[in-house]
Amino acid sequence: MKILTLGLLMIFFTSCGMQSIPTALNEVDAQWAEVQNQYKRRSDLIPNLVSTVKGYASHEKETLQAVVEARAKATSVNVNPENLNAETLGKFSKAQSGLSSALGRLMVVVEKYPDLKANTNFRDLQVQLEGTENRITVARNRYIGSIKAFNNLITVPPTSWYNSMFLKHEKKPQFQVENLQEVQNAPKVQF
Repeated sequence: MKILTLGLLMIFFTSCGMQSIPTALNEVDAQWAEVQNQYKRRSDLIPNLVSTVKGYASHEKETLQAVVEARAKATSVNVNPENLNAETLGKFSKAQSGLSSALGRLMVVVEKYPDLKANTNFRDLQVQLEGTENRITVARNRYIGSIKAFNNLITVPPTSWYNSMFLKHEKKPQFQVENLQEVQNAPKVQF
């Protein structure tokens, strides 16, 4: 009889939730911390990425705009063989020099930063935004799974019996979107 009682007690205590419920609770806390971590990463990363892309795009825009303007000036000065004189040649040389200078600045940018292209930066920003949102989704899904596991432990026998007698943990609420109307629309990134 003692062996049977001891066997029943071992089965009860090994499946009672003495370890599994606190372990599941710790997992819930850890997964929620990861959700917060990913939101923090997003709040730190996105403004810096957008600012960086804006800066690069602005720099390229200014450089390209200078080239376009210099080109327009250079092509506006027409030197025909009939009106070739020192004055028209000077105007032509000055306009071409402006274009050469603008192209020189552009070439310095290209040589110094060959991979610094606005379209690449925008593409990289898009990849970073998508990756960040995916990380948040994965973290939330893991949190939702840990809540489910914990709630199952405290509500499904035999572990729920141990919980109701000793631990008295309540079910954890599942992740819910507070501003459901707002999040149904995609966030806007503006430059």
